[in-house]
Amino acid sequence: MEQSLYSVETPCYVVDEAGLIRNLTILKEVAEQAGCKILLAQKAFSMYAVYPLLRRYLAGTTASGLFEARLGAEEMGEENHVFSAAYVEREFDEILALCDHITFNSFAQWQKYRSRALAAGRSCGIRINPECSTQESGIYDPCAPGSRLGVTREQFRPELLEGLEGLHFHTLCEQNSDALITTLAAVEEKFGEFLPRMKWVNLGGGHHITRGDYDRGALIDCVRRFRETYGVEVYLEPGEAVALNAGFLVASVLDLVRNGIDIALLDASAACHMPDVIEAPYRPPLRHGGKPGEKRYTYRLAGATCLAGDIIGDYSFDCPLQVGDKLIFQDMAIYTMVKNNTFNGMCLPSIALRREDGKIETIRRFGYWEFKERLS
Repeated sequence: MEQSLYSVETPCYVVDEAGLIRNLTILKEVAEQAGCKILLAQKAFSMYAVYPLLRRYLAGTTASGLFEARLGAEEMGEENHVFSAAYVEREFDEILALCDHITFNSFAQWQKYRSRALAAGRSCGIRINPECSTQESGIYDPCAPGSRLGVTREQFRPELLEGLEGLHFHTLCEQNSDALITTLAAVEEKFGEFLPRMKWVNLGGGHHITRGDYDRGALIDCVRRFRETYGVEVYLEPGEAVALNAGFLVASVLDLVRNGIDIALLDASAACHMPDVIEAPYRPPLRHGGKPGEKRYTYRLAGATCLAGDIIGDYSFDCPLQVGDKLIFQDMAIYTMVKNNTFNGMCLPSIALRREDGKIETIRRFGYWEFKERLS
């Protein structure tokens, strides 16, 4: 029986199983038609309770460090890739034990760990920077001037390629296939002479493959051509595309105040529970909420922390809000659970899963100990 999102105790993330399956079906079809492998980028979505489901559609996981690598190995158990801008010496042996593909950010890192990685039989790669910006936001652009991510053509060391089997680049963020096509042209122009020497190429993440307007046909054609031209295995590692539009954050109105505008204080916080609202910045879609002035009653929705800028955004409604009303923010599965925090001693939202039959199952509740155990 369908269970209403308004029935959950707030604050609560609710991940929608049907939405995940919709996205995963698309990703599996793309992988099969393009002849590539698609991995889960855990930095965007790490709800391991659904990894058994994801395992049926994806080739494995990719990590940004030891803890994600361990989570992927323990909970997914398929291919396990890792890239870090700089590996921690004391963690590297454990990474070797967990990961089958290891990508290095610099030739200095490759030289430091080369003998240990090859002795362990791991497939190693180097991250490249094609210096091809296709987005405007510098904070998300690995190709921006002065970027620390990837080796530029000027700094590339062909004499150190022995033992390396792959090239990796990640330059996109929430983009369509046209941005990848542009980037691949730059990669081929600057690094094309080295591609025939490789066994695999990782095209990174930022591919919004499951978005309604995404040109999946162009992506498939692009990957096919690249594979056939250079004889390499191709990996994609989208994070957002796996759980795009497949989750909610349900919050309650705690108080209503007025200071030139009407303000609703919630038990969900932008700073604590949806930090991309502040960092991106990003305005999450709200069920039954419109743009300011679009409907009769407009409120500024904000968290109850002491941070003056803990503001989710301005939304309008058909009816006045009341204390106790529940609000449902949409597209709240990605970059939420993985980035949330307990600033001000705020409790982390519970995590629930809405099954295909509509029943909502609470997977995890949090409390004081999750706050205390982060401290000393």
